[in-house]
Amino acid sequence: MPKKDKTNAAKRAVIAFGGNAISNRDKEDTIPNQFVNTYNSLAPIVELIKNGYQLALTHGNGPQVGNALLRVELARGKAPILPLYICDADLQGGMGYMIAQCLQNRLKAEGIERDVVTLVSQVLVDENDPAFKNPTKFIGQFYDKEKAEKLQVEMGWGAVAQFPNDDRWRHVVPSPTPIALVEGATVKKLVHGGTIVIAAGGGGIPVIRKEGRLMGVDAVIDKDFAAAVMAREIEAELLLILTEVEQVSLNFGKPDQTELGDVTLSDIKKYFTEGHFPPGSMGPKIQAAIKFLENGGKKVIITSLEKGFEAVMGDAGTRITR
Repeated sequence: MPKKDKTNAAKRAVIAFGGNAISNRDKEDTIPNQFVNTYNSLAPIVELIKNGYQLALTHGNGPQVGNALLRVELARGKAPILPLYICDADLQGGMGYMIAQCLQNRLKAEGIERDVVTLVSQVLVDENDPAFKNPTKFIGQFYDKEKAEKLQVEMGWGAVAQFPNDDRWRHVVPSPTPIALVEGATVKKLVHGGTIVIAAGGGGIPVIRKEGRLMGVDAVIDKDFAAAVMAREIEAELLLILTEVEQVSLNFGKPDQTELGDVTLSDIKKYFTEGHFPPGSMGPKIQAAIKFLENGGKKVIITSLEKGFEAVMGDAGTRITR
């Protein structure tokens, strides 16, 4: 068999990893534990830096935004209510600081000199996006219907809805499609200059442009969609999406489950159309991959956090190319 090509076809990449890399389900979600989890999760990223990659990083905030909203709920009547877009900004700053500091410490331990910066960033969405009339993203705590409807009034929530296949209710918000990273030119300049940038965390702060002015809106942008936009804007060749499984599968969880290794853009689009990738799990990652490749990207790799470096080297993961 021919030996796998170990050369780095892509030298500029965007890496997206989930909020669960920071809030581990098996450990109490304390800040000290989050620092430990973050430090440990950065091993594949450090290996890519060693191999000369220029990087922009982004992260999810699913577990963390639930905690932030709970604090807002518990503080009602005692402190001003914070809108969701401010919670998004707060989490970008706090989580970005944690990731940056852990990465700085790991790089120092390896004797690597690279600047690392966190950029609290806004992501432009269309105020006429259909998502605003059909909110689908569940966030925060679970409640019974009466409690949820009471909080909807007290907290100024746009909507509450019954959680699928459950008798519990939750706050539900729009999840519009990202159009552009407002600070994209700055991120591009920094990354091309060798700085490692952490940006668009949690999908970024969703903003609309109204009468020429930017305004925050209560919504949640899918972090993989935002990563694809950032990758396009900094002219990255590679989008690396780190998740909980090593490879994308067809017929996931069924007897005929089949893992995908190397796959073309046309084939992954066909599999997506056939319904292999559910909306609540792998679907958004595949959609982000398709969008990035259709907008000029060269390669998308989807794999587990642990296998991130091996996947880029060609030894693991699902690799999607044009």
